[in-house]
Amino acid sequence: MTSHSASPLPRWPVILFTLGLHLAALLVFLPIYFSWSAVAVALLLHCLTIGLGVSLGFHRLAAHRTFKVPKWLEYSLIVCGTLACQGGVKGWVGYHRLHHLHTDQSGDPHDSTQGFWWCHISWLMHEVPNSAELGRYTKDIASDPVYNFCHRYYLEMQIGLAILLYALGGMPFLVWGIFARLFVGFHSTCFVNSVCHNFGYRSHNNPNRSTNCWWVSLLTFGEGWHNNHHAFPNSAQFGSRWWEIDGVWLMVRLLRALGLATQVKSLNQNL
Repeated sequence: MTSHSASPLPRWPVILFTLGLHLAALLVFLPIYFSWSAVAVALLLHCLTIGLGVSLGFHRLAAHRTFKVPKWLEYSLIVCGTLACQGGVKGWVGYHRLHHLHTDQSGDPHDSTQGFWWCHISWLMHEVPNSAELGRYTKDIASDPVYNFCHRYYLEMQIGLAILLYALGGMPFLVWGIFARLFVGFHSTCFVNSVCHNFGYRSHNNPNRSTNCWWVSLLTFGEGWHNNHHAFPNSAQFGSRWWEIDGVWLMVRLLRALGLATQVKSLNQNL
C-alpha cells in the first residue's frame, strides 16, 4: 500500500472549489445578506443534507447497510446527501468503507496518525493513493442508475438548488442556504474524521484512535459517537448511553415504527 509520505499530488479542482467556498462563506458577515428567514433555510437544509442525507443516507444506509427502506425513500435520502456537496456518493461510500478496513493505518484515506490537518481536510486536497480500489468496495451500488446520476451530477444539482434559492429569496437565501450551509456541513463531517480520532472519550477499547465527542454529535445528529460506531459498525444506533443523543437513530426508530425501515441493526443486537 502506498504511504502518505510519498507526497501525493494535489487535486487543484478540489482545492480551488474549497477555497472559493470558504471565501464565499465570509459574505455572511455583511449585514445586507442577513435575514432570519435565510438562517432558517440554512438550518432546514443542514438537517436535510447532513442529518437525513449524509448521516442517515450515505453513512448508515449506503455505506453500512444497517437497515433497509423502500427504494423511493433510499433514493430520496441519497439525493439529500448529494446536496451536501461532499463529492460523489460512490466516492463517499468507498472511502468510508476503506476507512473502516484500514482505520488509522496506511490505507485509511484520512489516517489520523498523519496529523489533525491531514485527516480533517488535507486528504481531500490530494490524490488518495488507494483511490483505484474504490470500485472493489462499491460494487453493490456501481450499476444503480440513481446512484450513478447523483455521483456524476452532484455539482449540477447544487447549482440547481442555488438557482432555486436565489429565485425564492435573493442573495440572503443564496449566501446562507448555499455558502454558509455548505461551509458548516463540510466541517461538521470533517470533524468526525479529525476530532473524533484525536479528542474526546473512549467507551470501547477499539484497536484504533476513535473517540466520542458530544459537540460533533450535536453538529452531525449523532455521528460524533464515533468510538461506539467503530466498536459496532453494523449498528444503525451510535449513541449507547442515555445522554448520548443520536438524532439519526431516533429517525431510524420512527421509520421502523411507520413500517418504512426493516432489518434494523441496533446496539442491543451487538452487546
